[in-house]
Amino acid sequence: MLIEGIEVTWLGHDTFLLRAEGKLVATDPFQLQRAPGKADLVLVTHDHFDHCDPESVRLLAGPETVIVAPDKAALKLQGIATVRKVKAGDEVRHSGVRVKVVPAYNLRADRQNFHPRSYGGVGYLIELAGKVVYLAGDTDVIPEMESLGRVDIALLPVSGTYVMDAEEAVEAVKRIKPAHAVPMHYGTGVVGSKADAERFARLAGALTQVHILEPER
Repeated sequence: MLIEGIEVTWLGHDTFLLRAEGKLVATDPFQLQRAPGKADLVLVTHDHFDHCDPESVRLLAGPETVIVAPDKAALKLQGIATVRKVKAGDEVRHSGVRVKVVPAYNLRADRQNFHPRSYGGVGYLIELAGKVVYLAGDTDVIPEMESLGRVDIALLPVSGTYVMDAEEAVEAVKRIKPAHAVPMHYGTGVVGSKADAERFARLAGALTQVHILEPER
């Protein structure tokens, strides 16, 4: 789907391909069955198996690919391509794409064992073709969302359990104020279903333009 001049392809869960101006950015590759192209950047939010899948990353990696990942994930991806270890607050520029690294963590007590702030998971603000795409990562609604700046497209988890549920994702939309929102973190048998995305769309439809994408495998 073309959103704000960026071709956004969802491959399931948190795996997106973002294409614009001849650049390809891939996020959290997981369970890929084929090579959809060689990425300029592969952005990995943390090292859990459904976000950091070395074999899927390998399918996207070419000679010029740079993998961006926090410490634990970076260790799993060494040797596939150039790896840049990052933490919240860092910035990476590669092949004309600017990426700002932002926090992602659980605040709710019942989720603290999954993604505590000390774990070091991250999200990303991706500047591509003059637009800003926010990849939230595995996170609850957190205070830092209020200071992200302009966001044109927000990729938000909606499944609950390990991350925000649909209602909480609506609260995130209120804080971020994106022009467009795409629900994620469902539909691959790990957690969540399309019903979560549909509930988010019903609740957030008056606040932002919601796009429920069909997965392309």
